[in-house]
Amino acid sequence: MTWHASPQQAAAPIGDSMTGEVRVPVALYDLDELQAEVPLVLSRIEAEALRDRLIALLAGPALSMIRAGVPA
Repeated sequence: MTWHASPQQAAAPIGDSMTGEVRVPVALYDLDELQAEVPLVLSRIEAEALRDRLIALLAGPALSMIRAGVPA
């Protein structure tokens, strides 16, 4: 099996102001065959850490090299 997850199309993440949880609707695939749609539930701390890591990845040199066609 080659599993991967993608954000569900036309479904936005939602936050719970009482608990701080963030729910991201994701679709789970085996290769390109949809297997399930589930929420990825993150605590506020987990969501902030993921956000910070994504910002760093998107701003880093590896992504610039990939955009330029240079393998990482």
